[in-house]
Amino acid sequence: MKQHSARIGSIDLLRGLVMALMALDHTRDFFHSNIGGHDPLDLDFTTPAHFMTRWITHYCAPVFVFLAGMSAYLSGLKRSKADLSRFLITRGLWLVVVEITVVTFGWTFNPAYPVLLLQVIWAIGISMVALGIAVQLPYKYILVIAIIIIAGHNLLDYPEASHTGSFSFIWDVLHHGRFSFFPYLEGHNLVVVYPVIPWIGIILIGYCFGKLYEPDFDVSERKKILLYSGLGMICFFIILRLLNSYGNPFHWETQKSVLFTLFSFVDVCKYPPSLLFTCLTIGPALVFLAFSENIKSRLSQVLTVFGKVPFFYYILHIYIIHIGAVILFYASGYTSADIGGASALFLFKPNGMGFNLVGVYLIWLLLLVILYYPCKWFAGYKSRHEKAWLSYL
Repeated sequence: MKQHSARIGSIDLLRGLVMALMALDHTRDFFHSNIGGHDPLDLDFTTPAHFMTRWITHYCAPVFVFLAGMSAYLSGLKRSKADLSRFLITRGLWLVVVEITVVTFGWTFNPAYPVLLLQVIWAIGISMVALGIAVQLPYKYILVIAIIIIAGHNLLDYPEASHTGSFSFIWDVLHHGRFSFFPYLEGHNLVVVYPVIPWIGIILIGYCFGKLYEPDFDVSERKKILLYSGLGMICFFIILRLLNSYGNPFHWETQKSVLFTLFSFVDVCKYPPSLLFTCLTIGPALVFLAFSENIKSRLSQVLTVFGKVPFFYYILHIYIIHIGAVILFYASGYTSADIGGASALFLFKPNGMGFNLVGVYLIWLLLLVILYYPCKWFAGYKSRHEKAWLSYL
């Protein structure tokens, strides 16, 4: 049975949901006064509310990359392999350029570009290039490669743990990451946030799951595969995490309370995304897809609008958030002397500026309202115009 609209709707709904959560994380980055300057995942200083606000947003990047792979498969249903390969490679390279120019400026507002940030758009771009090469292979080979990367890349944790000193740029780009700075000119650095090998595995596995959405694929069978695969990944996460051995570079430990011990258990490595991180995030996403094909509500309609225009949404939300931070900066009594120097990572973001979590959540909800209308307009524009350049946005 062919259910094209329902199929696309469920994918867009999940994408829109994680993008709404992503906006919460970035709103927190700019508008939270912070808890004494500590990482909200630091169990020695955090509170349950701070921990969960940060932790829940870990679903954003892996689900977004996974769905990018799934969308690539669906795109390939109406393209030749050569055309799909060319599109993925060119779009991937385009995303890398956008990351180090438009996105980096949106984050920093520093025209001197003291840093070039290699974040999620960069990771998606490189992953798309890799997928553009891989689509020439038979489907089963792509699936095997994806599983090997996701399940095996944590073997690299062992030489990393025994390594002393800094890592090379190539090693950081491939696997280590973790916000390393690499100078390329005096006063200018590349910052590696998202190393690419694990993300390539996630986009490849997303591509493979896209096969379930072929028009003649049985709907009930698809739901069953999605559900059992998702539950299987969740169970695999629990078992492997309990063993406290492989699959994550850091072990969980007993904490001051049962709740904080649970926090330690689910606090798995995002930079780079470990095997356990991938299971914990993609597993529930598959379960969500299994149950969301026929969801119809006002909230789902709003989220679906965001999911239809992810790149447009991403760029727009960064600039709106940072412009809002500039307004707060001056409203809080800061002056031009407090903006930050040419070498500052983020301008208009002095330490301590912002609100508590309640204020952050209110600003986040306002942000989603503001984003909805331009995203709805652009989604309508894309649906009415079959132009090649729109596929790059």
